[in-house]
Amino acid sequence: MTTTLSEPSSYKSRAISDRARDYLTAAFLGSIALITRLWHLQLPKGFVFDEVYYAQNAHSLLQHGVELDPIKKTAEFIVHPPVGKWMIAIGIKFFGFHEFGWRVSAAIVGAISIVLIYFVAKALFNSYFLSIAAGVLMSADGVHLVMSRTALLDIFLMFFILLGFYFLLTSHHYLAGIALGLATATKWSGLYFLFAYLIFILYADYRQNRSLEIEHPIRRTLLEKLLKRVAQYLVIPVLIYFVSWIGWFTSSTGYDRNWAKGETHSSFNFIPGVLRSWWHYHAEILNFHTHLTDSHPYAANPWSWLIMGRPTSFFYAAPKGVHACGGASCAQEVLALGTPLLWWSGVIAIAITFGYWIARREWQSGLLLLSLAAGYLPWFMWQKRTIFSFYVIAFEPFIVLIIVYVLKLFLEPRYVESEAQWRIPKIQRWFSYGYIFLIVANFIYFFPLFIGSTITYGHWSQLMWLESWI
Repeated sequence: MTTTLSEPSSYKSRAISDRARDYLTAAFLGSIALITRLWHLQLPKGFVFDEVYYAQNAHSLLQHGVELDPIKKTAEFIVHPPVGKWMIAIGIKFFGFHEFGWRVSAAIVGAISIVLIYFVAKALFNSYFLSIAAGVLMSADGVHLVMSRTALLDIFLMFFILLGFYFLLTSHHYLAGIALGLATATKWSGLYFLFAYLIFILYADYRQNRSLEIEHPIRRTLLEKLLKRVAQYLVIPVLIYFVSWIGWFTSSTGYDRNWAKGETHSSFNFIPGVLRSWWHYHAEILNFHTHLTDSHPYAANPWSWLIMGRPTSFFYAAPKGVHACGGASCAQEVLALGTPLLWWSGVIAIAITFGYWIARREWQSGLLLLSLAAGYLPWFMWQKRTIFSFYVIAFEPFIVLIIVYVLKLFLEPRYVESEAQWRIPKIQRWFSYGYIFLIVANFIYFFPLFIGSTITYGHWSQLMWLESWI
């Protein structure tokens, strides 16, 4: 009797201990990430890259509920949904309309995403070491750090996608739908993940029915699960997206808000005018996105993204005076450069993962590759569109998780006959530690480029490993 009672108590105690360890470890990783993201966050001064749009849009949302031109106070044509700008607006509300205020939300969300990827890795691999590896590697990615220190929308897009992925893994599908709806209400590219995960979960339902030897598993899946999954991964996200425009709906000054009142726009009068105006606005947004072909010096084709062929320079200045950097000439740049050794090894990891998926059909590798494809492959449809390499932040967590998956394969235990037990060879463990250390060292090496430190021009030149980075 004593034995049967003590074993569940022991297991429960161990589970509580493991959970506490996870929370403490994740909190520690997140705290370190937050420090690097808040360090001199107010620099560089002024608007960096597209902050000139998003920070001012966020400020306008606080003041008017819609995006108005900051000078004319008239309706401004905006090409992205409101959620990401509302996230920026939260920081402005608490800290004021200045550099720290409009960047702090991105910094906090970026740090939280480090905590989140720890638990995502735990759900995927059930390994303490691999969870730490995921958190450390994403913390040590340059593009993640830069996007966490800049008031752009993409860090929020990434966070909501990763949150939706976590809820998918933990079978909280309604919450996954909410998170992915928020991602889509930040940038439309969240739609690709919505459709990808809807297909994945329906396929998982089908596989479950087939494993239970249910007769006609496809028909049973469609009859029992289709409506539920559509509600979770389409209806709820659409409602979230619709609600995110509440400021536009309740205003009279938003762009195209009164379009339907025009004499030439009287078609479909049975539909409320506000909805027709909203639909027309979205048609204009779609037209903008599909015909944006303006030249830009840092535009980059998707073929070069994974190898960081043309990272986006968010800011560059040449401060004058020997006191600026201790040299005759100085440079200050914020470069959205992914830590090179991380991304270059990530390309190799993608190839290995794809090979193992072909050979083993493991669900982890398949789901990670699907997530990568949802974030990356659609951009190849827009070969003439003006696009930038920092868009990789949306699927950057899946590059990290694919690397961690390869580490998992590398650390698979081997049976040692002399000891009659399974062990991970020391050489493999030390190689894994060394790889993570090398990535962190490479991150530190490029750190001045990530936070816009003022350095000598000679130092800056040494950091330009490729001519295409200049």
